[in-house]
Amino acid sequence: MRISSKNISRKESITVEYFFQLTSEKFNIKLLNNRVGFERLITEQNLHRPGLALAGFIDLFSYNRIQMFGNTEMRYLYQLPPAERETTLRKIFNFNLPCIIVTNNNEPTEELINLANEFKIPIFGSEYSTNKLAFLVTDLLDDQFAPRITIHGSFVDVYGVGMLFVGKSGIGKSEVALDLLERGHRLVADDVVIFTKKGEEILMGSGTDLARHFMEVRGIGIVNVQQIFGIRSIRFQKRLEIVIELELWNDKGTYTRTGLDHETIRIQDVEIPYIKLPIIPGKNITVIAEVLALNYLLKHYGYDSAKVFQQRLTEQLKKNRGSLNERIINYFEHDFE
Repeated sequence: MRISSKNISRKESITVEYFFQLTSEKFNIKLLNNRVGFERLITEQNLHRPGLALAGFIDLFSYNRIQMFGNTEMRYLYQLPPAERETTLRKIFNFNLPCIIVTNNNEPTEELINLANEFKIPIFGSEYSTNKLAFLVTDLLDDQFAPRITIHGSFVDVYGVGMLFVGKSGIGKSEVALDLLERGHRLVADDVVIFTKKGEEILMGSGTDLARHFMEVRGIGIVNVQQIFGIRSIRFQKRLEIVIELELWNDKGTYTRTGLDHETIRIQDVEIPYIKLPIIPGKNITVIAEVLALNYLLKHYGYDSAKVFQQRLTEQLKKNRGSLNERIINYFEHDFE
């Protein structure tokens, strides 16, 4: 398999400043105290609600995570006398917290703001509920800390199926992608595709910021797909569902004839259907790619053409009558075409 790939080192941390840049516009998060502690590091994608820590149990306090103060935490703080409130908060501020997010439009107490400035820990505020914000932030951090890999190829959305075309340089990957665009399909990335692992069985592909939706066509040069074909011809990310390796026809090569054998390739520990497609003069790779996408959708919805044909063949052999080549369609009366 000629798949040129390179692992991108997994992020071990991001700064609070970078986190604030990502979330301030996406989730309307605001800074509530002085601009301090933005150099602190976030090292985990999981969040923590410090209810038990506020109550005094700090033996298992996950202090290295982003701390979320929801209605429960804030109501608890509101009912404490000011002196006790400061003593309670100081216990958790002695830990190296990355930052604190106060949800549900709750107003932070004076003690919370003062101690945050003293210990140089950023406090952010959000109008979102705790559960909603936790889901959004966790998903964002999953992307930041997820393992990534770059693969040399052309990634196209064909009928909603993410198809990655790979093969040796000059085999025609970009030309196939260009032909698919002409037929109304959508380009995700060309040449360098970045795949991010989401969950256990999902790889999401996208292009680089520099070369996104630009394509090199041999003999023409660099073209801007979005400008030529319009906004409908692109998408920024897509799930990888099929890998197609293009190669010149080899008389000694082995190619599937029935589709009963399902070959896969493992990328980032995710099994992806893999098809080796030989190229010969006159072979329409674009149409074949469309048929592959439609056949994949049929299988997804429970219909496997190869298995249905095999079942018909088996039933015919069991009947043991007539020839397999026997005509099964009669002409209509007076229809001689």
